[in-house]
Amino acid sequence: MGRDGSMIEREIESEYMNETFTLSIYRPENYSPLYKYYLCIVQDGDDYYQLGRLARVSDNLHAEGKIENTIFCGIHYQDRDDRWHKYHPDSEMQENYMKFLRFEVVPILDKELPSYHVKSCRVLMGDSLGGTVSLMTALKYPNTFGKVIMQSPFTDERIEQLVKDSSEIDTMSIYHTIGLDEEKVETTYGDIEDFLNPNRKLNQLLEERVSDYKYKELKGKHTWKQWQKDLPNAIEYIFGK
Repeated sequence: MGRDGSMIEREIESEYMNETFTLSIYRPENYSPLYKYYLCIVQDGDDYYQLGRLARVSDNLHAEGKIENTIFCGIHYQDRDDRWHKYHPDSEMQENYMKFLRFEVVPILDKELPSYHVKSCRVLMGDSLGGTVSLMTALKYPNTFGKVIMQSPFTDERIEQLVKDSSEIDTMSIYHTIGLDEEKVETTYGDIEDFLNPNRKLNQLLEERVSDYKYKELKGKHTWKQWQKDLPNAIEYIFGK
């Protein structure tokens, strides 16, 4: 079965990261520069397209008229180690990755795609550490990014403090899930960490501070099986008409 939409690739030379990235941009079926589009910038881009079946999800939701016109922009990592260094708050590279999203990716997308150029129409999405860096980037640049989808994000006291310190978080829309079997998750370098209970703590903080907030505890482990199954719900919640 073919796709309804169209994928284009755009290379971007990042000065912040000293690296060439490929943006995988998926446009819906009736794409036209005469329309305006919401933008979703996706960490773990190739994983979302391949394991999350993001293009199919987009096709279906657009065809059913359930979401606004939306363009997805996937950004991928080189390998597991590279991914950790870009997304993890312990990494010295994470700060530059967030700057890359804000000061290099957004201007190119705004220039080359017919988007709304407002924060409420720019969304960051990611799973696990990709969800972490999505939330942290939105908190750092709240005038640029107004919405976040995070599936089973890594969270700790630092993330909680960023949420507490944010004066803009009440204006955001956030979709947040965690799996009930995520108390023992093997992380990038083989450590076992509890994701479930820290996400419950984060949920309490977000519940108090964000009016447009959806939190779900799902059946499943820290895997794409869980994230793929719920992806249509996540996208419909954030981009729904």
